[in-house]
Amino acid sequence: MTQKFDEAFWNERYGNEGNIWSGKPNPQLVAEVSSLPPGTALDVGCGEGADAIWLATRGWRVVGVDISSVALARAAGHAAGLGPDGSIEWEHHDLLSWAPPAGSFDLVSAQFMQLPRTDREPLFDRLAAAVARGGTLLVVGHAPSDIDSGAHRPRRADVFYTAKEAASALDPVLWDVLLTESRARESAGDGGRPATVHDEVMRAVRLP
Repeated sequence: MTQKFDEAFWNERYGNEGNIWSGKPNPQLVAEVSSLPPGTALDVGCGEGADAIWLATRGWRVVGVDISSVALARAAGHAAGLGPDGSIEWEHHDLLSWAPPAGSFDLVSAQFMQLPRTDREPLFDRLAAAVARGGTLLVVGHAPSDIDSGAHRPRRADVFYTAKEAASALDPVLWDVLLTESRARESAGDGGRPATVHDEVMRAVRLP
């Protein structure tokens, strides 16, 4: 039976464990966004809030969205008292049905949204539509090769994709694709053993 990654699944996962992520921003977000001037940002699937908090400390006004109310409460707790230079709004939405406001964000970041293609492609279309003219769309996913890397990954080939696949859905009349790369990094694998994984990184700018 195929696992359904719905609100109940994620609330149970977040509710049954302590912090399940590192608390650090995703490395490809840091690599690609550090040089951008702050503006408005949408952090998609924000989880415990590390990316949104990092953006806010750099002056961004961030909307962090997640399907899990438990994760959002934890993210708000992590952000409390930090006094970030920007601001964060936490919003509870099911990304498979929610459409963010069109043309509203200078940055839309989707980090490791590992969904089946039938769900992923419509979502990415809605996320692309939410980017303002001159804004950035950043999509980072686990490489298809990661399923055999020894790292903790879903045993479902349909949820993996390449950066070039993510870029292929963008209309070249509307978008300038700046990069599509597969970047290696070290991660923890089964039994705590080190594993080399690859992040598929797609960054594009919506043309003015």
